[in-house]
Amino acid sequence: MTTARFRPGLWAALVTLLGALGAVQAQPVLAPQELQSTLPLATLAGDSRFKVWGVGIYDAKLWVAPGFKADEYERHAFALEITYLRDFSNAALAKRSVEEMQRQPDFPKAQLASWEHALRSAFPDVHKGDRLTAIYRPDRSTIFFTNGRETGVITDAGFGPLFFGIWLSTHSSEPRLREALLAGAQPK
Repeated sequence: MTTARFRPGLWAALVTLLGALGAVQAQPVLAPQELQSTLPLATLAGDSRFKVWGVGIYDAKLWVAPGFKADEYERHAFALEITYLRDFSNAALAKRSVEEMQRQPDFPKAQLASWEHALRSAFPDVHKGDRLTAIYRPDRSTIFFTNGRETGVITDAGFGPLFFGIWLSTHSSEPRLREALLAGAQPK
């Protein structure tokens, strides 16, 4: 029968390593710089990787202000941050966004061409690692940033709830992604 010997040096190293890992995990997740002026108290509500057929498309994070309620997302300021894992043209992003927006109730078909054009102007072509952030300001505008630089503003008040509904509405085509993004938000 063999017995394990207690080794104080090994034990101390293990305790130090576990303590360091705990300290790393305890670090708060910092909001992107572009949120500092528009949502200075934003906290991370949830995040998730969006995949199609097992292939990663993007990582998404939802940043919310105090008082944000998931069931009333269109009444609160918040931001959606997307880091792309693949390359996409701005035309493909705009087209897919409008297709997903049409899944929302009361989508105004007359706005389709106008909003797709506005999105093409706000979105650049994206490459793997690029980060797009969209900030929603209720009844005012949606501001778009790419890698921290403002790339567009859509001032149509009807646009924001439908655009962000792609991810946050109960009509989202990706309910698991929605659930993950809203995981840390108050339901009502």
